[in-house]
Amino acid sequence: MKSLASFLYHKLMGWTFEGPMPRIPKCVFAVVPHTHWMDFFVGLMIRELIGVQINYIGKKSLFEGPLGWFFKKTGGAPVDRSKRSDTVEAVADLFREREEFRLALAPEGTRKKVDTWKTGFYYIAIAAEVPIILVAFDYGAKTVRFSEPMYPTGDYEKDFPKYREFFKGVVGKVPEYT
Repeated sequence: MKSLASFLYHKLMGWTFEGPMPRIPKCVFAVVPHTHWMDFFVGLMIRELIGVQINYIGKKSLFEGPLGWFFKKTGGAPVDRSKRSDTVEAVADLFREREEFRLALAPEGTRKKVDTWKTGFYYIAIAAEVPIILVAFDYGAKTVRFSEPMYPTGDYEKDFPKYREFFKGVVGKVPEYT
């Protein structure tokens, strides 16, 4: 699979990597921008190429249907996101239960253009006491860029401008949604 991923990513698509390769066992990856369903498959190729398991969360019902096996096999973790459930604590529990858990989330919360990110990734990192690694999917430069691990301070107003700066100039698959 790694050979196929390498061929697709480097040769066919012409993409490269920038920044430090993430090797820590627990972290939250904040992946921006998320503008197209193809981002999921780019993410699967990336984790194959860098050789680390990267997980994601999805609503519990996704794991019960006919494609449930696929979501489990690709590193998905079901979360009950009902109103009576505290998603941040439920995900923090996943970090506590596992020796290795790297969670990829899209702060936009949708594939459409947004002015404000959702903050779940930030509060999950705080609750789980893990760093955040910013990951830019730059379709314009054909590059996936990783930041150094950053521990959130708990001061949202202080931390978010630094995060936003990392993604300045990055172009998504659908540029008008970036």
